[in-house]
Amino acid sequence: MTIRDVLLTLTSYPDPTPVSVIDRAVSLASILGAHIAAISCEAHVQVPGSFLGGAGNLGSLVASEAHRSRKNAQDLLAAFEGAARKSGVLHETILERCLTSEVPDLLVEYARLRDLTIVPVPESYDQWHAEAIIFGSGRPTLVLPEGPSSRAADLNRVLVAWDFSRAAARAVSDAIPILEKAREVRILTVTNEKAISSRRSSSELAKNLSRHGIDVIVEEVDSAGRAIGDVLAAQIESRKADLLVMGAYGHSRFREFILGGATRSILAKPPIPVLFSH
Repeated sequence: MTIRDVLLTLTSYPDPTPVSVIDRAVSLASILGAHIAAISCEAHVQVPGSFLGGAGNLGSLVASEAHRSRKNAQDLLAAFEGAARKSGVLHETILERCLTSEVPDLLVEYARLRDLTIVPVPESYDQWHAEAIIFGSGRPTLVLPEGPSSRAADLNRVLVAWDFSRAAARAVSDAIPILEKAREVRILTVTNEKAISSRRSSSELAKNLSRHGIDVIVEEVDSAGRAIGDVLAAQIESRKADLLVMGAYGHSRFREFILGGATRSILAKPPIPVLFSH
């Protein structure tokens, strides 16, 4: 498998995605040699008609917010167009129009038709769009932190969180095109955190990846009573990793996601780009 078709989601409401994230996403697509499509939605807030006809000027406020969302979306897509042209990557822009409540499902539909979806994740509010795509698209999702970064987008050092689970195996398989481009790949198993079903799994995974021309370093680290998210964050910092690859654990019920501990911890505040697969 190769990654040739990438989707970038850009949020227009309530706060627009920072333009700096667009530059990083385009750089990643360039490194992968992939086509990248950026999608943004003109989002409309749904208000019952009875409220619109009541006191005050709620109708004008709703229209004003829709206009703000449309302008943000257009500005973001224009910034993406400029960044993509400058980098020389094949690209397209997609402008949709829908209710705010419909945005996650719309993005999932587009993500199902792409090899990889890049989702910027803000620090200021929830990660509902990212969660919806991770668990609903059936495709790998690369979560890109929106916070300021002094490091350029790169894929040189990749850390693989490995626990011999189905989700971790799916994530490694999805990440192989990226691992093939990395200079350094570390398979990390956190011990004494939960039972690992195969003691040979890391070495066997290393053999499997070697047949793809990927040389890996196999490591174990004791959790020492720490939450696995904290352990991974510390390893990312000490190894100066550019990307974390991990399985996503959780399920959706009544539109509320119940996430596994490591998934919840990393997704809440990703220290670096993270490739999730479910």
